[in-house]
Amino acid sequence: MLHELRLFFVALQFMTRVPVPAWVGWRPELMHASSRYYPAVGLVVGGFGAAVLWFAAPLWPAPVAVGLSMAATVWMTGAFHEDGLADTFDALGGAVSREKALTIMKDSRIGSYGACGLVAVLGLKAAALHGLATRDFLATLAILPLAHAWSRAVPVLMLRLLSYAGDLEHAKSKPLAQKASVGTLAVVVGWCAAAGAAAVLWRLDLAHTTLAALVVGAVTLWMARWLARRLGGYTGDTLGAAQQFAELGVYLTFLAGMQHG
Repeated sequence: MLHELRLFFVALQFMTRVPVPAWVGWRPELMHASSRYYPAVGLVVGGFGAAVLWFAAPLWPAPVAVGLSMAATVWMTGAFHEDGLADTFDALGGAVSREKALTIMKDSRIGSYGACGLVAVLGLKAAALHGLATRDFLATLAILPLAHAWSRAVPVLMLRLLSYAGDLEHAKSKPLAQKASVGTLAVVVGWCAAAGAAAVLWRLDLAHTTLAALVVGAVTLWMARWLARRLGGYTGDTLGAAQQFAELGVYLTFLAGMQHG
């Protein structure tokens, strides 16, 4: 039990700026095994965003409350996934070779593709969350942690589907550059199922929730196919991009359901 708690804290430490106990420590093998708790970290991040939205909504107009909620999750994660999204757009936005794309991803500067892609995705998330919050505020409080949890399962699935495409010797995510085990996938699916069941019991429509799960699966397969064709595998940046696309997909799916339900 203590080992599993350590793995959760390692995942929390890796994906957020939340301080963890000193006894947790760090070893490469812990980093790889901790991926089973990525959806649990998503619940923490999404729960924090939901709490900020709940506190902000009575004080400010809905667009401001949504903006504060998004800013809170970006701050909590240190823009970890957003950085990967921008780098992925910069590298794969143009018609460049695989080698050139991998070189671009290593550049810390943001280019026009990255800036436009980041603004587009963040803008769409803000617009979707505003639409959700104005239609069913309580449901939105459940959708936030669900979207963050499910979207963080996507990188783990891609660790199973693809091989690492970058320079392994110089990879920042080197401990993760190996396939996820079947046991890890089982734990991840368990977290996602529990999060979905809790959200449905709380507020969400079962049909819309099921459709959102299918959308997350479709995003995973689409990203895996795209990256296999363009890069021959994944990098740490593309895992962050996959998380962002999946999170947006969940919001858009629920908003479409509310719009036409």
